[in-house]
Amino acid sequence: MTKSAAAKMTSDGWDIVDTSGFLHLIGPLWQRVLDGAHEYAIVTEDKHHNRRGLVQGGVIMTLADRSCGMTARYAAGKEHMATVQFDTHFVEAGKIGETLVSRPHVVRITRSLVFITTEVTAASRVIAMASGVFKILKSE
Repeated sequence: MTKSAAAKMTSDGWDIVDTSGFLHLIGPLWQRVLDGAHEYAIVTEDKHHNRRGLVQGGVIMTLADRSCGMTARYAAGKEHMATVQFDTHFVEAGKIGETLVSRPHVVRITRSLVFITTEVTAASRVIAMASGVFKILKSE
């Protein structure tokens, strides 16, 4: 990621999420709260391309899954969750250099599950729609 892209994200109110493991390899992952809603983003780079030179679908799915999981933890007030189902529908291709943004929406919270949907967008274009079910795990 270029310094100018990072500076633009910071000036727009985004902060880098502390990550490790796989997400650290494809990040940085950015987050912000806008009008009370949590938003997450990845600025796509060459490392995110597929064989056609577009954003790899797995990057889009990872952004959607992680952003929904983080929102589920926040909404349920529980630290430990596991994705038990996640459906993704690709609507359009993402282009390298675009900022992909996920804006998760909590549909329902029960004692043991959190249901969430999100759209992943690039500017005003919807790239993917996703929905997930997250299991609230007992604290260790």
